[in-house]
Amino acid sequence: MGIGEWPRSVVVVGAGIVGLSTAWFLQERGVKVDVVDRGGVAAGASWGNAGWIAPALAIPLNEPSVLRYGLRSLLSPSAPLHVPASVDPGLWAFLARFAANCRWPSWTRAVRANLPLNEDSVGAYEVLAAGGVAAPIEQAPITAAFRTPRQAEGLLRELRRLAEAGQHVEHTVLDGDRLAEHVPLASGALRTGVRIDGQRYVDPGGFVHALGRAVMSRGATVYAFEVDDVRTDGRKAIVLSRKGTTLSADAVVLATGAWLPRLARRWGVRVPVRAGRGYSFTVPVDRPVPGPIYLPDVRVACTPYQGGLRVAGTMEFRGPDDPFVPARMEAVIGSARPLLDGVRWEERTDAWVGPRPVTPDGRPLVGATNTPGIYVAGGHGMWGLAHGPATGRLLAEQITTGKQPFELRDFDPLR
Repeated sequence: MGIGEWPRSVVVVGAGIVGLSTAWFLQERGVKVDVVDRGGVAAGASWGNAGWIAPALAIPLNEPSVLRYGLRSLLSPSAPLHVPASVDPGLWAFLARFAANCRWPSWTRAVRANLPLNEDSVGAYEVLAAGGVAAPIEQAPITAAFRTPRQAEGLLRELRRLAEAGQHVEHTVLDGDRLAEHVPLASGALRTGVRIDGQRYVDPGGFVHALGRAVMSRGATVYAFEVDDVRTDGRKAIVLSRKGTTLSADAVVLATGAWLPRLARRWGVRVPVRAGRGYSFTVPVDRPVPGPIYLPDVRVACTPYQGGLRVAGTMEFRGPDDPFVPARMEAVIGSARPLLDGVRWEERTDAWVGPRPVTPDGRPLVGATNTPGIYVAGGHGMWGLAHGPATGRLLAEQITTGKQPFELRDFDPLR
């Protein structure tokens, strides 16, 4: 590229919702794009999550109360937040930084930083749908359900704090009878609810695959190989595989989720990213599921999915490629079973684990690195699906104009 020219070609490494959204919005700006992923489209955290486009619940993980959950998890393998016994010094260094950010000032900064992504999350999805991404986006409130009004007060306090930070959330408190109307699966143990309006949900795997098809229909090739290295010769950015495959372009976007540090560290990205793994499965149900259900006390999210219910939960800090741990899924079932009736737990299918990329300060890493032509996009934690399209739209703007959008300032990868 010459001085003052923007990239005419980009290779995006990572075919999840963030990488493919970036590719799509780059194509909107006339850039030739190719995509690389070792497992193909939606092979990481994008396939099996709860599918919520829920800006009202995009609450940063580094809330002070999470420290209490973390301490409890060291003693209870069934806790929603699980930190397994490990001698991994990198994990403990990450957790120390995370703990240091579990303060209200850090949490509030993360909330305010995420406001632009929350405000654009639904709109960016609608742009994709209008632009040919053939997958449904469902509109429905998310209903949070609790055993007692006192337990509901915890979520209501979080919503008040969000409002104080600039994010107003339309919500209604429900008594037991109204909760049963909104959540026919609710057991008698659940007596209070909070209905959160204006939210959306999708079949995440279906949507990301549709997005991949749309990107390919516009001329992109999706390559299935593992990227071993990314280099630059001063003119081109070069992507290399272990088997000798080489791609080059004017720029490269690293959108590899929980695996981001392996390729991004050499480009000055020092903020650590760790895998906060989530588990999910699908179960048949005997009653209708009119919309998503949130069980905050056990940190379980449930979504209508292919005629049944997708159940997702837990935050497990292990390596992104570590094997599936059946005990974690059993812990999700054990916590949700007393709260929901009409669920055929023993007939579950689609058991899945995916590594959500977590940063210690609750803010993702989006933007330019210390080397021209190398960009990163990742670290969205539990909210990659909700924030992916908005992230892709903003990063495409930065790549094609050379100017950092104001909305990305707090996500600077070099912070």
